[in-house]
Order: sequence, then structure tokens, then C-alpha cells
Amino acid sequence: MSLNPNNTLNFSGGPGALPDVVLNQVQQAIINVPEVGLSILGISHRSAWFENVVRETENNIRTLLGLPADYHILFLQGGATQQFSMVPMTMLRGKKHPAEYFDTGYWSRKVITEAMREGPVRVIWSGEKEGYRRLPTDEELDFSPDAPYIHYVSNETVEGLQFDRVLGRDDVPRVCDMSSDFLSKPCDAGKFSLIYAHAQKNIGPAGVTIVLVRDSVVQNGPTNLPAFLDYRRQVEAHSNLNTPPVFAIYVVMLVTRWLLKDIGGLENMARINQQKSALLYSTIDNSDGFYHNWGDAAFRSDMNAAFTLPTAELEDKFLHEAELAGFSGLTGHRAIGGIRASIYNALTLGAVEKLSNFMDDFRFKQHGK
Repeated sequence: MSLNPNNTLNFSGGPGALPDVVLNQVQQAIINVPEVGLSILGISHRSAWFENVVRETENNIRTLLGLPADYHILFLQGGATQQFSMVPMTMLRGKKHPAEYFDTGYWSRKVITEAMREGPVRVIWSGEKEGYRRLPTDEELDFSPDAPYIHYVSNETVEGLQFDRVLGRDDVPRVCDMSSDFLSKPCDAGKFSLIYAHAQKNIGPAGVTIVLVRDSVVQNGPTNLPAFLDYRRQVEAHSNLNTPPVFAIYVVMLVTRWLLKDIGGLENMARINQQKSALLYSTIDNSDGFYHNWGDAAFRSDMNAAFTLPTAELEDKFLHEAELAGFSGLTGHRAIGGIRASIYNALTLGAVEKLSNFMDDFRFKQHGK
């Protein structure tokens, strides 16, 4: 049983819901971690117990992704926003040829702004003129073999757009912000030189960012970066260069255990997520235009469904009645408005069924059909 019934109806874009089994374990740990006898909030980051937490979390992620041995797994702070800068500081600074970035939505625009501070950037494709309602096809892309790396956001949470394939050339390093779909489905991680994802969507609470970085990137990076912003130093310190977010990393460990033992791996997680998104999009598509999806159907996200109603007044009424019915976090992002239902890993199929029924009932009350 859920500690808080409303947690099961949390459709927030982030922080997202956590699995009930994890919340129960966290509740106990805040009072007393059994094997330590202390609250998780007071356990030393230098303790052997925490070293084991980091080790297990790393191993769980390696197992879930089948991650090659030449990758380091880091648990850093600063969110994805810090990675917007760390990546070009490491891989672009001092380079002659431009890095190639995709401009596919709200978050990719922010990434590009930060990269331009460090070196030349080529925007290989932009969806701005079309209002960020679709993603590029392969025929629209022309990658340079001289680029230091390419960068893209795998899932745009604001607009509800998600790539279903790996982009770029195999002879050019790939970097990907997977913050909102990391560990939601299988990923061919070995095709990327660097993947980063903050935790507060699918894998834990805010406060920790997971970075998967190939050893060659670490070894070839500049040697004059500030220690905190240097992947090499973070690797040497084993994510313990300064006081790390012990609590957040512990919760990520519990979530990865849940993915392995309760869900049965990322293929099963992907199947569940696809069932949820298929149900939600079916409700939108079968509404006779009452609900209108923000983006092109070919690029719709399994993580975030962004949609609108015929008028702003109806949207306000929808949100008000949804809140009274126990649904949380459905307000669209301030950048585009409307409605957004985020259906991250821990959001159950049952919760989506309840939302679908609510949407059908609301439409019927307004239009009688």
C-alpha cells in the first residue's frame, strides 16, 4: 500500500514519483539504516558503508545497461545544468572545428548557450521555426567527420518529443543528455562517449547527476580545469571529491535494485512505459480534437505527453478539477503552457488508467460526447 495515495497520481515533470517500495525503504532509512544504526541523513560519506552503496549503485547501472568496461560512472552535483558546461570545457575548449548540437526544444537551447562560451558550435538542426513540434529525420542531417563531438537531448520534457534512435557518426564522439529517459528503456551506451542524467525524473531525488564517461574522454581532457569541474579528478576521487549527496545516491541505489529485481530489467521497464504512453495517447487521439497533442505523432515521447484543450479557460478548468480528483503536476511547462502528463518509471499503469478515465469524463461533461 502506498504511504501517500496521492503519490501514485504524481504526473509532475520533475521531481517525479518514486516507487512505493523505495519510499518505504527510505522512510525506514531516514530513521535508522539497520546495518549502521544511524539515520541515512547522518552517515559519513567517508564510511565503508557508503563506499559499498556507491559500488553497488555503479554495478547495478553497469548491469542494467550492459555498460562496457572502459566507462566510468560518476555521481556528481550541479544537475544536468553543470554538465552543459563541463562537457564543452572538457571536449570543446581550444578546438578549431565546431561541436555539433541539436536545437530540438527548451532544454537543448540552454545547452547550446553554455557550449558557445567554450568554443565554436554548429547547430546541425533546429526546430525553432516550427515551434519545436517535431524532431529531424535522418535525411535532414549532415554530420561532419571533423566535429569534436555531437550533442543532443534524447527526450525533450517540455514539448514531449523523444528520439527513437542513436544519432551521429560512429567516428565522432556522441554526447547525450538523457536526464528524462535514462534507465527507462534499454540503451546502447557503448555508442556514446558521454551520457549524463540528473536523477529527479526516473532514478531518484534531486541532488545527484549520473555521468557515464568513456575513459578516453577523461584521459584526453584539459589538465588545467578546476578540480570540481574535472572528470579526471572526480574519477580519481570515486565521486567523493567533496561531500557527495549521500541520501540521493542511496535512493538511486534502491531504485536500481527495484529495476533489476522487481521490474526485471530495462526491457520490461520499456514495455510498461510503452503501455502507459499508448493508453494516454489513445485517449488524446480518440477525443475528436478536444485534446490536441503538442508535437508530431511520429516523435511523441513515452515520458512526457504535452497537449492542449480548445481554450485556455477549459485548460484552467481541467487543471482545477484534476487537482480536486487527486492528480498532481499536470500543469504544462511555463514555456508553452497547456497540460503535461509525465509518466516516468515509477508512475504506474493504473495511475495512467485513472487519468485516461478522468480525461474521458471531463470531455463528456463539456461536450456530451
